[in-house]
Amino acid sequence: MGQYGELVAASWVRAHGMRVLRSNFRWGDAGEIDLVCRQGDTLVFCEVKTTTSPDSGAPARAVDRHKRQKQRSGALRWLLLLGREVPIRFDILEVWLTPGQKPTVRYTPGAFTLREGAH
Repeated sequence: MGQYGELVAASWVRAHGMRVLRSNFRWGDAGEIDLVCRQGDTLVFCEVKTTTSPDSGAPARAVDRHKRQKQRSGALRWLLLLGREVPIRFDILEVWLTPGQKPTVRYTPGAFTLREGAH
């Protein structure tokens, strides 16, 4: 289910003008970034949360403080590999996979920032 949700999300971001640079980026114990994208000059680190139950609430609720910190750590490692500073953003894509229906995506750009508490 999660892999299919990530495919849906990747297709969605491409359709909305982003370029997917990498999926499932992991370096050491920094945590996995589902999609690393580019929108103009901005690097966009996307967390994808997928559910099959419309009654389970917002999948983004699972992006808690610990998960956000893992995303930040992964992003910093990506920037280290890049070797230069560029604008970055952390987005969340929620994907609902309801049997018999087309997938639904809810997109939250700038869901959190590199520093906790800043927004």
